[in-house]
Amino acid sequence: MRTFVRIIEAGSLSAAAVQLNTTQATVSRRLQSLETLLNSKLLLRTTHAMKLTDDGERCYQHARRVIDAWLALEDDMHAADDEPPGVLRVRAPHAFGQQQLLTPLVHFLERYPTLTVEWMLNDKIVDFLSDNIDCAIRVGVEVDPATVSVLLAEVPRSLVAAPGLLARHPPISEPQQLSAVPWVAISTFYQHEVTLSHVTQGWRETFSIQPRLSTDSLYVARNTALAGLGMALVSSWTVEEDIAAGRLVEVLPQWQASALPVHLVYPWARYYPTRLRKFLDLMREVMPQVTGMRIPQAK
Repeated sequence: MRTFVRIIEAGSLSAAAVQLNTTQATVSRRLQSLETLLNSKLLLRTTHAMKLTDDGERCYQHARRVIDAWLALEDDMHAADDEPPGVLRVRAPHAFGQQQLLTPLVHFLERYPTLTVEWMLNDKIVDFLSDNIDCAIRVGVEVDPATVSVLLAEVPRSLVAAPGLLARHPPISEPQQLSAVPWVAISTFYQHEVTLSHVTQGWRETFSIQPRLSTDSLYVARNTALAGLGMALVSSWTVEEDIAAGRLVEVLPQWQASALPVHLVYPWARYYPTRLRKFLDLMREVMPQVTGMRIPQAK
């Protein structure tokens, strides 16, 4: 049943085999065994397509409930020892997952020695079913209303440039002048224009930019800004030390970009395993304490 459910949610036998770390032939045999056991055709397959039969749809719905009930049983049997079993598959952004969250993750694994975590760093949008992901930490992206989304914190951003770059251009006193300066764009968040708000007056200014470099890496943006290639708008925690040491200058500090929300996102389900609930509790607890994070303001 688990293999059958994985075939449906992954979209193909081959994708299911990859997620189950086995061969396509094994997945096919398991499907045939289930069809023989139930004396019913569950899937119609051609070279390029796959479709559930009516019996297959009923089987899938029942199988999901049986698997959820089994997970609940596993959790209940381990509840007394507070030892959630199994594998938790988490996706996090590259920079955030490499640095900010590693210490909490290590403490989490030390606390639950029977638990295994697959820590996958990727900034792309998550397809929970086909990617076989339990939850994802998302920074600054719109949240899919079809998922459960928990706002954990916000990431302030800083507009920075190397002193040498600023010395080659006229003094900057207002946002519109920033269009004339070379930029490094973080394509995930801004590419051709930037919006800043005045910290006291609340005025908003939007201006166009012409990036010398576009990247999806926060570290690349920070390092190329240090090299003087262009101005960059980056998460404040990545450049705090550079600003303090004078390697980077915060430009127009009275004008700021909006902070980026940090969400923990996971798919709707009838039952959530203890390992996922424990991880959610951990993120709620530690995220406000992570360097550079701040508590979201109530609206």
